[in-house]
Amino acid sequence: MKVTTSKSKNSESFYIAKSFINDKGVSTSVNIRKLGTLKELIKEHGPTRDDVMAWARAEAKLETMKDKAENEAKKVKITFNTDAKIKYDRQAFHRGGYLFLQSMYYALHIDKICRKLKDKYKFEYDINSILSDMLYARILEPSSKRSSYNIANEFLEKPSYSLHDVYRALSVLGDECDFIQSEVYKNSRFLGSRNDKILYYDCTNYYFEISQEDGCKKYGKSKEHRPNPIVQMGMFMDGDGIPLAFSLFPENSNEQTSVKPLEEKILSQFGCQKFIYCSDAGLGAERIREYNHMGKRAFIVTQSIKKLKAEERAWALNKCGFKNLYDDMSTDISNLPYDDKGIYYKEIPYTPRELHQRLIVVYSPKYASYQKTIRGKQIAVTNDGEIANIHDLLDNEKIENEALFDGLYAVSTDLLDDKVSDIIHVSEGRWEIEECFRIMKTDFEARPVFLQKEIRIKAHFLTCFLALILYRCIEQKMSKRYTCTEILGTIRNMNFATVQEQGYIPIYKRTAITDKLHQIFGFNTDFQFMTKQEMRNIQKKSKER
Repeated sequence: MKVTTSKSKNSESFYIAKSFINDKGVSTSVNIRKLGTLKELIKEHGPTRDDVMAWARAEAKLETMKDKAENEAKKVKITFNTDAKIKYDRQAFHRGGYLFLQSMYYALHIDKICRKLKDKYKFEYDINSILSDMLYARILEPSSKRSSYNIANEFLEKPSYSLHDVYRALSVLGDECDFIQSEVYKNSRFLGSRNDKILYYDCTNYYFEISQEDGCKKYGKSKEHRPNPIVQMGMFMDGDGIPLAFSLFPENSNEQTSVKPLEEKILSQFGCQKFIYCSDAGLGAERIREYNHMGKRAFIVTQSIKKLKAEERAWALNKCGFKNLYDDMSTDISNLPYDDKGIYYKEIPYTPRELHQRLIVVYSPKYASYQKTIRGKQIAVTNDGEIANIHDLLDNEKIENEALFDGLYAVSTDLLDDKVSDIIHVSEGRWEIEECFRIMKTDFEARPVFLQKEIRIKAHFLTCFLALILYRCIEQKMSKRYTCTEILGTIRNMNFATVQEQGYIPIYKRTAITDKLHQIFGFNTDFQFMTKQEMRNIQKKSKER
């Protein structure tokens, strides 16, 4: 400790400052105590400034001794014996990343939903512990239900249930799937307002490790070209990328028929009445547009230019008549430089049936360059890897026809007065629902599905869906500054080692992401050593609202 002074025009103040090395390795200091002004101190410790300074230095020495004593009390002395074996069947490794997931789980009041289920079914097992552990395990190390139970045994808080209770709980969770979804949506408002004025919808499929069709598991077209039976999932997502609701339906069903039943649930059970439905052309058929033109709803869906009528397609492909999206200046897109970064559009009234719409065609030179590059790389090669001489075999007419559509895409909407830039911005947000499906399939390994009973299959997808909500909420709290790989990689590695039953040592790397997580959730796990009581306090903190 040292004495510092600060002089102003009419006074001089005395402080005790503490020096330390900050996180960046730079030496700095901070005032920890104000002693007073010279005018105040000279009355008691004078009569001169030197007398005041001598007293102040004595006070600084006392503070130094006090600080050393406090630091000494915080030191933990642990002894090891090179001849002593570790205790039999004693676990020394613990997963700690779930604490941040647990904080989000309780912030969404999912424990209260579980309490309602327990009151309804009167079962003895702890369904809250089962559901929460399944969600944490799905994010930290996705695996089978049996393996997830083993993973939960590595948490700082061990399961209070048995493995057979997990399978019992799956049936209840499957039965109450719709109820749980609607309750989680309502509870999500505790975190702040939901951006549910824009709802994105899309579908994907998941395959099963079985060889025969069974129930909702039907043969169909798989994106991975697998021969296994598959099931389809339809999902709504809000404008911030957070999932809202999902449903399952057989693969041999037309995905367009999945929209209305799930949307009706959102209207009746979720209380959402006013929103813009946004999807791709495959889920934007005319009857779906007409349905979303009702009430306070509207729609923005992509429109295939190739499927337009000849007259409208010719208009869309005409290079003239475009405007710059941001200054509305007329532009002939055929004269744009190859490195142009602008966005251009044109629009016309569009009434394929009786519903009045706007057809907006958008052109992006950057997107056109990308499509041209991809097409240029699609060159056939021989078995030896040499470029094949296929010039005479190429359908040049077809290639030229495809090139006409480079950089172009279209959207159709019943928002007749909204700004084009706002409509395009909403439409371009569809990538986030594709990202949701990618996370579920790849990072959370929602496929393949090994369960056989349909009610448990529904419960499996419910846990994947809820895990996605937990992750997306954390991502949003971190202002989407980090990638999914960075966030999941960090949380999955935030583990601890037990030391001589006295406490825990972090065995992970402290980074900007770990600092951000601690800042957001209000507790720190990055101390050199934490006693058991300190860790229990952190666990308690992670369950607070």
